[in-house]
Amino acid sequence: MLIIGIDPGISGSICFLEDGKIIDVIEMPTMADGKKNKRQVNGSQIYNEILKKLNNSKKNETKVIIEHVSAMPGQGVTSMFNFGQSFGILKGICSAMQLPMYFVRPAKWKKYFNLINSEKDASRTKAIEIFPYFSSQLSKKKDSNKADAILIANFYYETYKKED
Repeated sequence: MLIIGIDPGISGSICFLEDGKIIDVIEMPTMADGKKNKRQVNGSQIYNEILKKLNNSKKNETKVIIEHVSAMPGQGVTSMFNFGQSFGILKGICSAMQLPMYFVRPAKWKKYFNLINSEKDASRTKAIEIFPYFSSQLSKKKDSNKADAILIANFYYETYKKED
């Protein structure tokens, strides 16, 4: 089974986990937008990245797990709109590709990995503990978004396995 774990947003990441093993983790593809060159999610590149992985897997054995986030106190209206737009692009791509989507709230997967009220970087440490062979890809502090995507995918993998 191919599990695609997605930490949405401009600085998010996408993890491709097959049979419990990481096959790839990419930073969220972005592109410049407008005169001010603000970043926005590049939907066509996301589509191509997913399509490449689907060629190696069966579509009916693929699950997409997207972190289901909502507005946080103190976030500006513009940044929340942009975040929602990224979330919508991801949902639209997966819907068009007819991939089953599951949404997991941050509190749920973080509680599973005992990361509630921990530093942002704690997810990177946890991902390295679970997947030590991938530690070189998580060596920088900014790789915590990759770690989040890995843990989102692994959360589904581990909880899904228990249901079988």
